Amino acid sequence: MRVVVLASGSTGNCSLIMTRSHKVLMDSGLSGKQTKALLAEVNVDIRDIDLVFLSHDHSDHSKGLGVLMRRYPKIAAYANSGTWQYLLGSHKVGKLPAEQMNVIEPGQTLTFDELQVTAFATSHDASEPQYYVFSSHHKRLACLTDTGYVSTQVEQIIRASDAYLMEFNYDTMMLRNGPYSWPLKDRILSDYGHLSNQAAAEALADVVSERTHFIFLAHRSQHNNTKAKAHAVAAQVLAQQGNLPADVELIDTDPDCPTKMIHL
Repeated sequence: MRVVVLASGSTGNCSLIMTRSHKVLMDSGLSGKQTKALLAEVNVDIRDIDLVFLSHDHSDHSKGLGVLMRRYPKIAAYANSGTWQYLLGSHKVGKLPAEQMNVIEPGQTLTFDELQVTAFATSHDASEPQYYVFSSHHKRLACLTDTGYVSTQVEQIIRASDAYLMEFNYDTMMLRNGPYSWPLKDRILSDYGHLSNQAAAEALADVVSERTHFIFLAHRSQHNNTKAKAHAVAAQVLAQQGNLPADVELIDTDPDCPTKMIHL
């Protein structure tokens, strides 16, 4: 597998996973124009995208999906039934071609040639949020953002992956002292909100192994976090984890430019 995070943050999220037979987007939280431009930056033609997996209905993960499906009929899009029901009822992404809509429920694994995709439920204030583990040729990428906590069940699913895309949303003191309203702060801090730097790092420390070589620090708040704070907490907590390889790489993500491409 080859993986690149095209954009990650409160304004939009989209990642690219490539195998021998498939070019996959996880989430579609950018405009069609932005998605096309960012894919071009990593030398991928948007017309070659054939699969999209949606985590949940929030606009920073879903707002570009309708445009992509209507403009590129080749795309097969996957989400769980609750997410599809919400999107169809809300009309936030426009008309969705029924023939391109497919269902993957939490706990289900689907196989696409050499690619296996496993969905698992998360805890977030969306209709039915879920994330995914992508596996190909005995390599695993576990993706987890937009969750208020990481359950033991989720840890079991994502344990011992070769790479992680993990939410490092906020620094607790920055959030508490920041410009958001108290109801919004309470929502972010709740079990249905987001992961702090510390919570994310501690969850990673429970699941990484000697096979883990890459960790994307994703979905960083532009108001309540900094790249340096997220990176420092991840490095400090994981340094105490004795079974990580010495060359494990922490990769910062950005809301408007792609990361480097990693090869698994």
